[in-house]
Amino acid sequence: MRNNIALQPSLFEDYKFMDIQFPKPQYLGAKYIHSEWIAQHIPEDSNVILDAFSGSQSIGFLCKKMGKAVISNDFLSFNSKIGKALIENKNEILTPDDIDILFSPNSDPEKFNLMERLFTDLFFVREETKFLDAFRSNVDILENEYKRALAFSVINRAMTRKVTMGHFAHTQALVYASNPERVKRNRSLIRPIKDIFLDLVIEYNNAVFDNGTDCIAYNENILDLLPSISDADVAYFDPPYCDSHADYQGFYHLLETYTNYWKDKEFVNGTKRYSPKKDSGFETKREIIDSFKRLFKLSENIPYWLISYNDRSYPSIDTLVELISPYRNVDVKRKIYQFGRGGKGSVAGSSEILIICKP
Repeated sequence: MRNNIALQPSLFEDYKFMDIQFPKPQYLGAKYIHSEWIAQHIPEDSNVILDAFSGSQSIGFLCKKMGKAVISNDFLSFNSKIGKALIENKNEILTPDDIDILFSPNSDPEKFNLMERLFTDLFFVREETKFLDAFRSNVDILENEYKRALAFSVINRAMTRKVTMGHFAHTQALVYASNPERVKRNRSLIRPIKDIFLDLVIEYNNAVFDNGTDCIAYNENILDLLPSISDADVAYFDPPYCDSHADYQGFYHLLETYTNYWKDKEFVNGTKRYSPKKDSGFETKREIIDSFKRLFKLSENIPYWLISYNDRSYPSIDTLVELISPYRNVDVKRKIYQFGRGGKGSVAGSSEILIICKP
């Protein structure tokens, strides 16, 4: 497994890359809104940052802008593509010729028809699902993995912008798209996905940069990856908030299905979610405490940990601190939500927690 990350002094002091903008995410639990707060607690003299549950990649991207070498990881494929596109990628962008390829007719209609079969008249009309199948059929024609990762990142983001509430755990997408009042508030509901893609690709291309290090993006369960990580100075952990946030895989199942383009899964309930779900080890009360114990044991060689958490999650903050205490000194920071952002863990009055763990 590759982990040959080149080190260099921190560039935090001169803000060399700070004007580069991260494409604003729309994913539940994204730490984009907390990034400045989290950045205050990243040691300036650190060189290599492990972003272990990277999700939207906003914290890994922040660390890349700080001049750090970033090891990004997420066990969901659609998230890891963002890491490949914006963390590991140094200079590959989507050109007009690449976009012409992506917008070409379906290269294999018998193979690439999953979106039309599953999601027509659920989230998108037939014209859009056929476009998505054609687009997916052409992604592999692009010349390298970074262009392909960018294509996935942008089209997946375009789909969330197209659908009311930005997720796929409801069956009201087309109902809302026919409501003039909702369209007035969000015109993307009636815009073609192709047009949304063309708007977004500019933002994503502009976010590609080389910070002078060799960053890397993985798509693994962090408990499997950690034994191979030997040179990280800081680990940032943002695990699923068990019993606190809504079901992340349920909310974004379509993006994972589209990225993997599964033909051998069962698709269940009214939203056609894939089954069985992928198991991270951090999503059920039955397994999460043992998973935390393994996570901390496997991270012993990483000097500094930052853990994002929520005060309505399971296990409790006190229990989590107790699990950490054999390994690190612990300081708990708290940021109160003024407004709800999805799930009982981010309703007004609940707190986003940052657990700072030092040797």
